[in-house]
This record gives sequence, C-alpha cells and structure tokens, in this order.
Amino acid sequence: MSLIRPYGDTTGDGMVQLSFTLPIAHSKVAEGAAVQLANKMGMDPALVVHAKPMGEGFTFFVVYGRVNHLVDPSTVEVVERDYPLLTPKEANAAIKRSMRRRLVVVGGCIGTDAHTVGIDAILNIKGFAGEKGLEYYRELKVVNLGAQVSVPQLVEAAREEKADAVLVSQVVTQRDAHLLNTREMSAAFREAYPAAKRPLLVVGGPRFDETMAGELGVDRVFTRGTTPGEVASFIVHRLTNRTAS
Repeated sequence: MSLIRPYGDTTGDGMVQLSFTLPIAHSKVAEGAAVQLANKMGMDPALVVHAKPMGEGFTFFVVYGRVNHLVDPSTVEVVERDYPLLTPKEANAAIKRSMRRRLVVVGGCIGTDAHTVGIDAILNIKGFAGEKGLEYYRELKVVNLGAQVSVPQLVEAAREEKADAVLVSQVVTQRDAHLLNTREMSAAFREAYPAAKRPLLVVGGPRFDETMAGELGVDRVFTRGTTPGEVASFIVHRLTNRTAS
C-alpha cells in the first residue's frame, strides 16, 4: 500500500482540521496563540476558523491548515477480530452445546465512573446500533451492577454469581483514571482467583487502546463503536473454546 497524506479540498493537499482548548480568555492574542500552537505541531499555514469562549479564562478553537506528514498504512498496528461474529441464535447454540449451562456475565462501571451508557448499550436488552444487548441472549445470565462499583464489590459479585466473564466500562479518563482502575481491577482478580479459574476480563470505553490488553492485564479491550454482538461473540468464542480444550 502506498504512502498517503490528508485530504481536504483536493487530493493530497495535506489539509487537516484540529480542535483544542487553551487556558486563555478569547482575544486576538488568544487566536494568535492558537495559530502558534498549530505551527509548532507542524501545521503551516494554519487558520483559526472558529473560536469561542469556554467559561472564564478559556477559549475553544478549531484550526484548519496544511501538514506535510505522510502516513504509511503498512506499518500501522491494530487488533484484528480473530473470532467469528455470531447471531444470538448461534451464540446460544454454542453455549448450550459446549457448556451445557447458562454462561454468566457480570458487568458494571468501576471507580467513580457514573456513566452507564456504555455498559448499558452492551448489556441491556435494547442494545445498541440495531443489535440486541446480552440480556436478549437466552443462554446468558447477565448481572448489571450499574455505576460507581468498587473493585472489591466487583470481585465479590463475580464470586457470588460464579461469573464466567466480567465486563467493565470506563468513560471517565481524567488523569488516566480508566487505566489505573483497569490495572487495579485485573490485579484484584489475579489475587482472588487461581489462573485457571479466573473469569474472562473485558474492558471497554472510548479512550482505550485495543493493543493494551496485555499491559492492562485483561483478556480484551473494546473501543468506541463496539456492538453487543461483537462482545457476545468474543465471550462465547473464548469461553466455549476454553471448555473444549
């Protein structure tokens, strides 16, 4: 695959749009500071196309300009899906055939995170993106703990429910809270369970990097746009294969 550059008005013109906030009141000086920042980031020329005060002493900017950087798609590292996508009917049949019991999934938002929209989109029967959530699957028992669940509470619930998989959603990312919480969670499960008995650990959220699963001590990381079917298919694939082996 050949090298590529950004496309704005014409092919290969290198034009990009960038948005950011600076801790400075809106003024011509502030707009000049925004252009200076864009220049230092390699955008030249750079033009402020939008500037709006964001409370006292802050301004939000949108800057449009040209960059000279090239991108080589052949060097990009991503996590490709390594399991088949299953319909609810296929997932139910696989669980029934391999496990001969309902598969138990415990989920929630850990730490101070009160944003349940992500975990609800995956677990609740209404689902997301036209797909039913995990509660719709006949052979899944879903326990949604909701928001602001402490790590000890999550481990205790997993033990009580004899969870096969634990799903954690993290939306709050200030000061890398999502990474710290995930590492704390995975360490707690490693301490509480023998390796062979530990439930499958899955985390998701808009600011996660899919390549960090090993570093975070979890089995899978899902990012923005993930659908219930993708999560269900991964859990069923991994756990039914584990049972078969």
